[in-house]
Amino acid sequence: MQWTLVIPLKPLAQAKSRLSDTASDGVRPGLALAFAQDTVAAALASAAVRRVAVVTDDALAARELAALGARIVPDEPRGGLNAALAHAEAVVRTSRPETPLAALNADLPALRPEELARVLDAAAEFPRAFLPDSAGIGTTLLAAAPGRDLLPAFGPDSRARHRASGAAELLPPSVDSVRQDVDTGDDLRAALALGVGPRTAAAAARLLTSGQ
Repeated sequence: MQWTLVIPLKPLAQAKSRLSDTASDGVRPGLALAFAQDTVAAALASAAVRRVAVVTDDALAARELAALGARIVPDEPRGGLNAALAHAEAVVRTSRPETPLAALNADLPALRPEELARVLDAAAEFPRAFLPDSAGIGTTLLAAAPGRDLLPAFGPDSRARHRASGAAELLPPSVDSVRQDVDTGDDLRAALALGVGPRTAAAAARLLTSGQ
């Protein structure tokens, strides 16, 4: 089974505010873009992924991620993360109603294609399923089988909310790269320890060099 992934990305100037203890206002947009580029590139390299749609209104991010092969879906609702995902789901399934669909975070710079495939293969066993983040509080991936709605409930305590919604919780072994999203400086250091993609590695090197 091959999946369509929907990846939400807010305007870069507003992204990664919780990294303020590690990166200045001038640096964070570049980091957020690097995270998204490495996430999209790894996702498109996964054998379990047929296509990636990024929902964003950021012109720079749209241009750079389209160049990697992602389809860009404008965030027409502009009502936050869950509204953006529901909109992108509707757009994708208008043209491909039978595709299995998964929402994936844009801040997984250590993502490994083979680990993502392992998660998606596990998700294929359920009508809806989700993967908790490394902190055990949030969600990095939410999947829905053909004919099933995503019903995204991202945000604070999304692990509990997705579980309460009836989605099966996935905990396959050796998928740390799919669970390691980056919101804080500690998260970034954990991702770097796993081994990040080339764009994040370059952005992090500039961050360390500049002292920002």
